[in-house]
Amino acid sequence: MKTIYFARHGQTVWNVENKICGATDSPLTEKGREQARELAEEIREQGLVLERILYSPLSRARDTALIVSEVTGIPAREEPRLMEQNFGKWEGTARNGREFALDKENFIHSFGTGESNLRTAQRIYNLLDELARTPSEAPFLLVAHNGIARMVNSYFFDMENEEFARFGIRNCQLVRYDFC
Repeated sequence: MKTIYFARHGQTVWNVENKICGATDSPLTEKGREQARELAEEIREQGLVLERILYSPLSRARDTALIVSEVTGIPAREEPRLMEQNFGKWEGTARNGREFALDKENFIHSFGTGESNLRTAQRIYNLLDELARTPSEAPFLLVAHNGIARMVNSYFFDMENEEFARFGIRNCQLVRYDFC
Protein backbone atom coordinates (compact mmCIF):
# COMPACT_ATOMS: atom_id res chain seq x y z
CA MET A 1 0.00 0.00 0.00
CA LYS A 2 1.36 3.43 -0.97
CA THR A 3 1.31 6.23 1.55
CA ILE A 4 1.82 9.99 1.55
CA TYR A 5 2.19 12.40 4.43
CA PHE A 6 0.87 15.94 4.51
CA ALA A 7 1.86 18.83 6.76
CA ARG A 8 0.65 22.39 6.85
CA HIS A 9 3.30 25.13 7.06
CA GLY A 10 4.28 26.71 10.38
CA GLN A 11 2.55 29.71 11.92
CA THR A 12 2.65 32.92 9.87
CA VAL A 13 2.26 36.60 10.62
CA TRP A 14 -1.23 36.55 9.08
CA ASN A 15 -2.17 33.43 11.09
CA VAL A 16 -1.45 35.49 14.21
CA GLU A 17 -3.47 38.38 12.80
CA ASN A 18 -6.37 35.98 11.92
CA LYS A 19 -6.21 36.88 8.22
CA ILE A 20 -6.82 34.64 5.20
CA CYS A 21 -3.48 34.21 3.43
CA GLY A 22 -4.45 32.24 0.33
CA ALA A 23 -2.03 32.97 -2.52
CA THR A 24 -0.77 36.08 -0.70
CA ASP A 25 2.58 35.36 0.89
CA SER A 26 2.92 35.81 4.64
CA PRO A 27 6.22 34.92 6.32
CA LEU A 28 6.70 32.44 9.14
CA THR A 29 6.89 33.75 12.67
CA GLU A 30 9.64 32.53 14.99
CA LYS A 31 7.02 30.18 16.45
CA GLY A 32 6.37 28.90 12.91
CA ARG A 33 10.07 28.13 12.48
CA GLU A 34 10.08 26.30 15.82
CA GLN A 35 6.99 24.31 14.72
CA ALA A 36 8.91 23.27 11.58
CA ARG A 37 11.82 22.03 13.73
CA GLU A 38 9.35 20.13 15.92
CA LEU A 39 7.80 18.57 12.80
CA ALA A 40 11.26 17.45 11.69
CA GLU A 41 11.89 15.89 15.10
CA GLU A 42 8.52 14.10 14.94
CA ILE A 43 9.47 12.63 11.56
CA ARG A 44 12.82 11.48 12.95
CA GLU A 45 11.25 10.04 16.13
CA GLN A 46 8.72 8.08 14.06
CA GLY A 47 11.58 6.74 11.95
CA LEU A 48 9.85 7.77 8.73
CA VAL A 49 11.83 7.03 5.60
CA LEU A 50 10.56 9.44 2.99
CA GLU A 51 11.38 9.66 -0.72
CA ARG A 52 11.23 13.44 -0.89
CA ILE A 53 9.54 16.53 0.48
CA LEU A 54 7.42 18.36 -2.07
CA TYR A 55 6.46 21.90 -1.10
CA SER A 56 4.42 24.89 -2.24
CA PRO A 57 6.36 27.79 -3.77
CA LEU A 58 4.98 30.23 -1.16
CA SER A 59 7.66 31.15 1.39
CA ARG A 60 5.73 29.91 4.44
CA ALA A 61 5.59 26.36 3.03
CA ARG A 62 9.03 26.52 1.40
CA ASP A 63 10.70 27.67 4.62
CA THR A 64 8.90 25.00 6.65
CA ALA A 65 9.93 22.29 4.18
CA LEU A 66 13.54 23.43 4.01
CA ILE A 67 13.85 23.43 7.79
CA VAL A 68 12.46 19.87 7.87
CA SER A 69 14.83 18.87 5.06
CA GLU A 70 17.85 20.37 6.82
CA VAL A 71 17.08 18.60 10.12
CA THR A 72 16.15 15.22 8.62
CA GLY A 73 18.35 15.08 5.51
CA ILE A 74 15.30 14.29 3.33
CA PRO A 75 15.68 15.92 -0.11
CA ALA A 76 13.13 18.61 -0.95
CA ARG A 77 11.89 20.26 -4.11
CA GLU A 78 9.28 22.82 -5.04
CA GLU A 79 6.00 21.55 -6.50
CA PRO A 80 3.99 24.45 -8.03
CA ARG A 81 0.70 22.54 -7.88
CA LEU A 82 0.87 22.73 -4.06
CA MET A 83 0.42 26.53 -4.19
CA GLU A 84 -2.39 27.62 -1.89
CA GLN A 85 -5.78 28.31 -3.41
CA ASN A 86 -6.28 31.94 -4.39
CA PHE A 87 -9.21 33.15 -2.31
CA GLY A 88 -9.61 36.35 -4.35
CA LYS A 89 -11.66 39.00 -2.55
CA TRP A 90 -11.26 37.19 0.78
CA GLU A 91 -7.47 37.37 1.02
CA GLY A 92 -6.39 39.58 3.91
CA THR A 93 -9.84 39.43 5.54
CA ALA A 94 -10.77 37.70 8.80
CA ARG A 95 -10.38 33.91 8.67
CA ASN A 96 -13.50 33.25 10.72
CA GLY A 97 -15.91 35.37 8.67
CA ARG A 98 -19.31 33.74 8.11
CA GLU A 99 -19.53 34.82 4.45
CA PHE A 100 -16.15 33.26 3.64
CA ALA A 101 -17.17 30.01 5.36
CA LEU A 102 -20.30 29.85 3.20
CA ASP A 103 -18.40 30.78 0.05
CA LYS A 104 -16.07 27.78 0.54
CA GLU A 105 -19.10 25.50 0.13
CA ASN A 106 -19.64 26.79 -3.42
CA PHE A 107 -17.31 24.65 -5.53
CA ILE A 108 -17.54 26.57 -8.79
CA HIS A 109 -17.31 30.16 -7.46
CA SER A 110 -13.86 31.74 -7.84
CA PHE A 111 -14.14 34.29 -5.00
CA GLY A 112 -14.20 37.16 -7.50
CA THR A 113 -10.63 37.10 -8.81
CA GLY A 114 -9.43 33.83 -7.26
CA GLU A 115 -9.51 30.11 -7.98
CA SER A 116 -12.54 27.88 -7.56
CA ASN A 117 -12.50 24.79 -5.37
CA LEU A 118 -12.96 22.63 -8.48
CA ARG A 119 -9.92 24.08 -10.25
CA THR A 120 -7.82 23.72 -7.11
CA ALA A 121 -9.01 20.14 -6.63
CA GLN A 122 -8.13 19.33 -10.25
CA ARG A 123 -4.46 20.24 -9.83
CA ILE A 124 -4.17 18.55 -6.43
CA TYR A 125 -5.97 15.39 -7.56
CA ASN A 126 -3.71 15.21 -10.64
CA LEU A 127 -0.64 15.47 -8.39
CA LEU A 128 -1.96 12.77 -6.04
CA ASP A 129 -2.75 10.50 -9.00
CA GLU A 130 0.87 10.90 -10.18
CA LEU A 131 2.24 10.14 -6.71
CA ALA A 132 0.08 7.03 -6.49
CA ARG A 133 1.72 5.79 -9.73
CA THR A 134 5.33 6.57 -8.82
CA PRO A 135 7.56 3.51 -8.71
CA SER A 136 9.04 4.51 -5.35
CA GLU A 137 7.74 2.60 -2.36
CA ALA A 138 8.91 5.33 0.06
CA PRO A 139 6.23 7.92 0.82
CA PHE A 140 6.42 11.60 -0.05
CA LEU A 141 5.79 14.43 2.39
CA LEU A 142 3.72 17.29 1.00
CA VAL A 143 4.19 20.62 2.78
CA ALA A 144 1.51 23.11 1.84
CA HIS A 145 -1.50 24.98 3.18
CA ASN A 146 -4.84 24.56 4.91
CA GLY A 147 -6.82 24.97 1.67
CA ILE A 148 -4.66 22.29 0.08
CA ALA A 149 -5.13 20.07 3.17
CA ARG A 150 -8.87 20.29 2.48
CA MET A 151 -8.34 19.13 -1.10
CA VAL A 152 -6.02 16.28 -0.12
CA ASN A 153 -8.44 15.07 2.54
CA SER A 154 -11.33 15.17 0.04
CA TYR A 155 -9.28 13.00 -2.35
CA PHE A 156 -9.10 10.23 0.25
CA PHE A 157 -12.44 10.66 2.05
CA ASP A 158 -15.99 11.53 1.10
CA MET A 159 -17.02 14.82 2.66
CA GLU A 160 -20.25 16.80 2.77
CA ASN A 161 -20.00 20.40 1.55
CA GLU A 162 -20.17 21.87 5.08
CA GLU A 163 -17.62 19.37 6.37
CA PHE A 164 -15.30 20.25 3.47
CA ALA A 165 -15.60 23.98 4.16
CA ARG A 166 -14.87 23.51 7.89
CA PHE A 167 -11.99 21.04 7.47
CA GLY A 168 -8.57 22.20 8.56
CA ILE A 169 -5.39 21.08 10.28
CA ARG A 170 -3.05 22.79 12.72
CA ASN A 171 0.22 24.40 11.70
CA CYS A 172 2.85 21.66 11.14
CA GLN A 173 0.38 18.87 11.92
CA LEU A 174 1.51 15.65 10.22
CA VAL A 175 -1.25 13.61 8.59
CA ARG A 176 -0.88 10.20 6.94
CA TYR A 177 -2.95 9.11 3.93
CA ASP A 178 -2.96 5.64 2.37
CA PHE A 179 -3.78 5.05 -1.29
CA CYS A 180 -6.13 2.11 -1.79
